[in-house]
Parts: sequence; C-alpha cells; structure tokens
Amino acid sequence: MTPDSELPDWPGQRLGLPESGPRSIARIGRRIGGIAIDWGFSVVISAAFFNYEPLATLAVFAGLHAVSTILLGGSPGHLILGMHVVPMAGGRIGIWRPLLRTALLALVLPAVFWDVNNRGLHDRAAGTVLLVK
Repeated sequence: MTPDSELPDWPGQRLGLPESGPRSIARIGRRIGGIAIDWGFSVVISAAFFNYEPLATLAVFAGLHAVSTILLGGSPGHLILGMHVVPMAGGRIGIWRPLLRTALLALVLPAVFWDVNNRGLHDRAAGTVLLVK
C-alpha cells in the first residue's frame, strides 16, 4: 500500500492521462451505464432467440462485448456513452485482448476490483484501459 500522500489526484494521473475530457479514464457512472446497456441488449436478444435462458444471456453478453470490442474498440454500451477500450502499450486492440478482457468480465469479480487508476483486474490482465472518447 502506498501512503496517502503518494496517491494520485485523479485516476490515470500516474499513466499520464488527463483528469477529464478526451483520453481520460472512464469513471464508474459511465462504466455502470455501459454495462447496463450491454446487458439490456443481451436480455432482449436472449429473450427473442433463447427463451431468456440465463447462460444464453451471459453468452450473448460475452459475444456482443468481445466481437464489438474487436471490431469497433468498445461494446455498444461503451460506444453509446462515449468510451472505448485501448491497449496500454498503444497500437491496435487486436483479438486476444478483448477475448481475455471479456472472459474475465463475465466472471464479474475481476471487474469490480480495480487499482488507483480505475483499471479493473480484467483490464490489467488484458493490458487495456477504458477511456473517454
């Protein structure tokens, strides 16, 4: 643990990211809104095609999240709320990062534990960060 005097003033400061605006770390309200939108889409698709089976809903959520992040840089909820997933090292997001990130997100717990930069364990494992567009 670091002493309070060494804590950053805002999430992303240690990463060289701005406090707010474009390229800043997406805050919790947007993240919750994004996942609610994604889950809502997944429920509608699951109800329409899979009789709203719980595992089907989770599979639709994971598929929607992974494919859209690979192709568009974020899930529908991310994009609607002005967020996108980028690799910490820069460059393209690729395929393995969204797949790993989504698999860990589907487990729930890695997504609810995060560091001082508001990066969940799923983002840390995948080497990604969720930023404001």
